[in-house]
Amino acid sequence: MFAEERRQKIWELLQKQQRVLAKELAEMFGVSVDSIRRDLSIMEEQGLLKKTHGGAIPIPKVRTLPPPPAIRYEKPSPHIRAIAKMAASYIQEGDTVFIGSAGIHHSMPQYLPRNKTFTVVTHSIQIADALRENEYIDTYLIGGRVKPSGSITDTLATEFIGQFTIDLCFATGGGISERGISTSTPEVAGFGRAVAEVSRRLIGLAPHDKLGIDCFAKMIPIQRIDLVITDEEADQDAVRKLTNQGIKVIMAKAEEEEIR
Repeated sequence: MFAEERRQKIWELLQKQQRVLAKELAEMFGVSVDSIRRDLSIMEEQGLLKKTHGGAIPIPKVRTLPPPPAIRYEKPSPHIRAIAKMAASYIQEGDTVFIGSAGIHHSMPQYLPRNKTFTVVTHSIQIADALRENEYIDTYLIGGRVKPSGSITDTLATEFIGQFTIDLCFATGGGISERGISTSTPEVAGFGRAVAEVSRRLIGLAPHDKLGIDCFAKMIPIQRIDLVITDEEADQDAVRKLTNQGIKVIMAKAEEEEIR
């Protein structure tokens, strides 16, 4: 099989599976992992895919809308849980923190500090409900029109958030690159900018499939981010582009028993 034919097969597999691993492809085609990595690099240069640490994923469209809540908030992957757990470890006694409504935010409540008193501001009904009986956490829910997903991001919410000052914001979006955090809709981007404006410190949460991606609407410039937490499958080139901007990047390690 010629290299061009192999790359065509790889592209077809990627469209079907939405993810490919270099090691599995090498075994499938009877070539070295280095050969597969060269294939993936060439295909990335051609705009056919996005490389990850262990393989590749499709390049998302700039206006890829979030999946329905039933899928968006289903059981998270080990990598999502690892990022959420590490993010929660940065909360200190007395902090006021912003936790949004993204899928990764919904993994955070189980990892929030215990026996520490702090305040959570959120625009997610599900997050507020998960925390409302916690005796150590004061929870404030941003008001406005409620979306079917349970999040609130309209103009009322944008005005509402301006009444607060946040110690620590856990920021994420459809993509995080050296240009900053971006998302699919201007309304969500506008709300995210409003949150950033009242936040003293921002931690970007970037699962590997979001890292290096630019979406339709710019939300937060990368210079505003103090730290990015990603996972071990993150593309190293995307990580280097962030560190070249002076951004500290930490890779959260998933528990081995969770990956199996």
